[in-house]
Amino acid sequence: MGKLVVSLDGVVIKQVELTKDKTTLGRRPYNDIVIDNLAVSGEHAVLQTVGSAVFIEDLNSTNGTYINGRAIRRQQLAHNDSVEIGKYKLRYLAHEGSEYEPTQALRPPPGNAFTHTAPLLGGDPAGNAAAELPMATLKVLNGHAAGHEAALTKIVTTVGKPGVQVASITRRPSGYVLTHVEGSHRPSVNGAPLQSDVVALRDGDVIELAGTQMLFALQQ
Repeated sequence: MGKLVVSLDGVVIKQVELTKDKTTLGRRPYNDIVIDNLAVSGEHAVLQTVGSAVFIEDLNSTNGTYINGRAIRRQQLAHNDSVEIGKYKLRYLAHEGSEYEPTQALRPPPGNAFTHTAPLLGGDPAGNAAAELPMATLKVLNGHAAGHEAALTKIVTTVGKPGVQVASITRRPSGYVLTHVEGSHRPSVNGAPLQSDVVALRDGDVIELAGTQMLFALQQ
């Protein structure tokens, strides 16, 4: 079963599991994936699952459907493909057996280090405003990587173990937010599991993901 991670200007908005044989996408509210934007047609595209393969087909939309920058009519999706509809991007994440294929954005660094910083879903949505935020760090508190510290220098930082549990930390103009990306269980903050896909982070919060605890800290 694959998943689409929907983002706008590099900020993750939602995630959609592709559990149906056909998943419709468009502006009208009866679609399975609703994108309420005038650049998106009422019935824009459909995703079809055939065995382990997922195909996307443009439904004669006004502004077209693009995969990795190229206009398509119908095409099979590959792991980590970027589907572009208007200003929205839908990143396709596909299971390969029990794990995802390794990618630069999701591959953890060698050894037991737990974080990897990469522009997973695009550029800086805040322009210079985001640069005015204090820099933040994550420090691993337990396990073999205890003491490892990583600066959150990019707009989006992915954290976790692919195929087990993955989250992202996004730097927004208003602050940092934690987003659940992958895994049957949500990460927790200060011992409480996330009640929604996105939660704002505060200085001193302790994030727990796949059994690893990390301290989120703002640099003064």
